[in-house]
Amino acid sequence: MPLRDAQLKRNRLSYRLYLGVDGGGTETNIALMNHEREVIAESVGGPSNPLRVGVETAVANIAKAIDKACDVGGVLRGDIFAATLGLAGVGRQDLRERIRESFVSRLRIRNTIVMTDADIALYGTTFGKAGLVVIAGTGSVCLGVNDAGERFVAGGWGPVAGDEGGGRGIAGEALHAVAKASDGRGEPTKLSERAAEYFRASDSQNLISAINAPQIDTSRIAGFARLVVDTAKDGDKIAIEILRGAGRELGIAAVAVLKQLGLTKQKVPIGCVGGIFNAGDLVTGSMKEIIGKAAPLARLAKPKMPPSHAAALLAMKNGEK
Repeated sequence: MPLRDAQLKRNRLSYRLYLGVDGGGTETNIALMNHEREVIAESVGGPSNPLRVGVETAVANIAKAIDKACDVGGVLRGDIFAATLGLAGVGRQDLRERIRESFVSRLRIRNTIVMTDADIALYGTTFGKAGLVVIAGTGSVCLGVNDAGERFVAGGWGPVAGDEGGGRGIAGEALHAVAKASDGRGEPTKLSERAAEYFRASDSQNLISAINAPQIDTSRIAGFARLVVDTAKDGDKIAIEILRGAGRELGIAAVAVLKQLGLTKQKVPIGCVGGIFNAGDLVTGSMKEIIGKAAPLARLAKPKMPPSHAAALLAMKNGEK
């Protein structure tokens, strides 16, 4: 390439930014990356799972978070050349197309790809090689890929039929324990006090009304999982068992993916992404036990980069095509 053409290309690239979006049922994380793969700005916004907040609200929350990141980085929306949106709840192709259409119409970033949050988290763990990622945030899902490029998903069914091991699932189990403790069907637990505090209820009868109030949505219930973790760390045996059970469920999902992809005898990483893993060994201990029995060479791994950064890198790869 002639020197002048190379210089022109470098100048064009220097003004290009790449947008990565990691959107879930509780919050949206934004990363802006330059052509040298440096993250120049990040921000956090509201939820962007379209199944829980709707397509337009999801896109609006993403747009607000992008504006915040642009303000932080001192850049303009027009500097964004390509985008990858990794969102929870977009397993269906038609929904991904609706999100993309709304997003492009609003932000005019035509080099945009929409995929699931599990896809970007997996890329942030394996960079396209064989492996798995387990996401345990508001909900839960496990995605894996083998050396042949075959993919398989376990979980991701949402709050009605799934979310085992995720915040909604853990909070639900905790509230079951509180209900049983309140009327003598179960053992006493400190979770009762924590639930009354979190949902602002003075007693068990008020707690019934509080958790069933119209304004209590999935995100609000899932947020109670943080107090379940705190209660377990304080030694409450009911809370501890709930988190161990969550780890077992996440391990079962991982094993299902490992078996389906023929990875039970390979040394593959299993990335752990999501706030539930802040509980540490209270969750990962039982998870490792389940996985170790079926796939002794597999190992839990810290992702190589956050999902939002991985999404930005994917946007760069797409933009360079």
